[in-house]
Amino acid sequence: MTKKRILIAALAAAAILAGWQISQRSLPGDRPSAPTRTPSVAVEVRPVARGLVRDVGVYSGSLLPASQFIVAPKVAGKLEKIFVDIGDTVQSGQLVAVLDDDEYLQQVEQAQAELEVARASIEENRSALNLTRREFERAQALRAKGILSEAELDAAEAQYKAAQARQKLAGAQVAQKEAALESCRVRLDYTRIRAVWNDARLPRTVAERFVDEGAMLPANAPIVSIIDLSGLKAIIHVIEKDYPRLMAGQAARITTDAYPGRVFEGRVERIAPLLKETARQARVEITLDNPGLVLKPGMFVRVEIEYDRHEDTTVVPINSLIISAGQASVFLADLTTRRATRVPVTVGIVEGELAEIVSPSLSGFVVIVGQHLLQDGAAIVLPAPEGAPRKSGAEIP
Repeated sequence: MTKKRILIAALAAAAILAGWQISQRSLPGDRPSAPTRTPSVAVEVRPVARGLVRDVGVYSGSLLPASQFIVAPKVAGKLEKIFVDIGDTVQSGQLVAVLDDDEYLQQVEQAQAELEVARASIEENRSALNLTRREFERAQALRAKGILSEAELDAAEAQYKAAQARQKLAGAQVAQKEAALESCRVRLDYTRIRAVWNDARLPRTVAERFVDEGAMLPANAPIVSIIDLSGLKAIIHVIEKDYPRLMAGQAARITTDAYPGRVFEGRVERIAPLLKETARQARVEITLDNPGLVLKPGMFVRVEIEYDRHEDTTVVPINSLIISAGQASVFLADLTTRRATRVPVTVGIVEGELAEIVSPSLSGFVVIVGQHLLQDGAAIVLPAPEGAPRKSGAEIP
């Protein structure tokens, strides 16, 4: 009887152990996980292409005239007449304005009279000189005969030399009065104000008028400003990073809002040898022609300077690039397997919407939309061609 009880207890314990093991296997946490399927990512792709990219610096600036100067009187006076106004064309040497010249005419007449007095004085001294010279020669002859004393000869000689000195003084006074007369005539001519420049072949334009007729002008007071519109210069300022890339003679393309779609050609003429400390920028002057004189000083312009260009190089859309930890990469799309492969790349010139790929060599298609959701080897979904019927399901075969 005791053995039977022991056997029954052993069988019950075995049954309990078996039930516990079965219950443990049936718990959710210990079930073997079924393989999960990563969902496909909807993307857009573009083909890798070959083309031209340029390294272009874009700057803004203003136009200035190639030449500009102020017309001003050299003497003071009342502005009696002005012959030009804003926008008028003037030639080199053209009369621009006239000052009241009464005072200067009087000065010329006075100087002329003083010159006549000096000339009369020199004639008088010439006669006195001739007389003393003859007296001195006669004294010499008489002294040689012993008729005159040595003292009388010395007196005659002294009078002759004094007459010579007075004649020289009279001559100097005549020269002085002639110079004074010429000075008065010059000042009189200064009342007729002309616009004069070196290259007299091309006309110039009146840009500003500063005074009106009847105004009392001091010397050097501005009357009008004259500019040369046949050639202009665009002034831009470049930052320190671009400064070493600039060279005199580089081609430049200039555009302005006044003439949309029109491009004016220019070239770098001068580069400042220093950068201003306040902005760390250098002044650059670009000369350009002005066909039809359509451009005007003061216009706002945009300037493009080409630093480098690569032709027939590998290019991709710039929005296909992913930058992570300083490394650029793209996802190449395999249209057959519907998989995307991440490829690290070295980027060269970036122009507009295109980026040059220096290495490695690429071909095929790159992902431009959805690449930030991709992992290397991820499945992708491509959009259906326009007009094609949409299919149900996660992917488009």
